[in-house]
Amino acid sequence: QVQLVESGGGLVQAGGSLRLSCAASGSILRIDVMGWYRQAPGKQRELVATITRGGYTNYADHAKGRFTISRDNTKNTVYLQMNSLKAEDTAVYYCKESITAWGYGVKDYWGRGTQVTVAS
Repeated sequence: QVQLVESGGGLVQAGGSLRLSCAASGSILRIDVMGWYRQAPGKQRELVATITRGGYTNYADHAKGRFTISRDNTKNTVYLQMNSLKAEDTAVYYCKESITAWGYGVKDYWGRGTQVTVAS
């Protein structure tokens, strides 16, 4: 079984920064794409950024220039550094990872989310 646990969310003033982490644990053989998504109240979940095992990154337009995704393959952890935060960044942030696990093959796993609130 595989679990993803996010941390690092909280309340921050507009213009501030937060760093989110998502650690994967369990019978993991390999993690390919790791990503962050977010869902604001009343809105659909949307992409924030993804990173491949080799370090290739992709960002949604709203994240470009402000957010940085990174990963530590030795720790099975993905990070999201968020700078210049705006009120519209307020959402629950979820990590999603494509993981090959013992006995389960490859599938996508989601974390339970961490709340980010930006006060204007």
